[in-house]
Amino acid sequence: MLSIRLMAREPRTAQLPRVLFVDDDPHTQGRIKQALEHMFTVRCASSLEEARRCLLEEPPDLLICEIVLGNENGLDLCRFVRDQSSLRHLPVMILSSQMTVQDKIAGFAAGADDYVVKPVDARHLAARLRLLLRIKQLELRNQD
Repeated sequence: MLSIRLMAREPRTAQLPRVLFVDDDPHTQGRIKQALEHMFTVRCASSLEEARRCLLEEPPDLLICEIVLGNENGLDLCRFVRDQSSLRHLPVMILSSQMTVQDKIAGFAAGADDYVVKPVDARHLAARLRLLLRIKQLELRNQD
């Protein structure tokens, strides 16, 4: 007698890439979260202290940061990330309303991998984030 064993299939829930979005404006946080939620798991932070805690507790796959955070400067967070050996390879995008060439140069000098000016189309933002992830994967492959 032939016995057929049926195995319950667990649904495949591919883990979405995790993004930490740092901006002190709750409205902007909500818009970015809504724009990216179908492709990324988005966690938000409103201050540098909160962002540092999130980065060290559960490092994301990508970091998006505004430069102007009340009295704080998002470029300090970029420098913090680059100074931490465990975070050094974390892709960092600045998403800011600061748009001068000097602002962009300062962002890259602080360690940002990309600089996008607000307002931004959600599809453009998602495409840039996927590009940063692809570059990170290639870099990690080359390290092996």
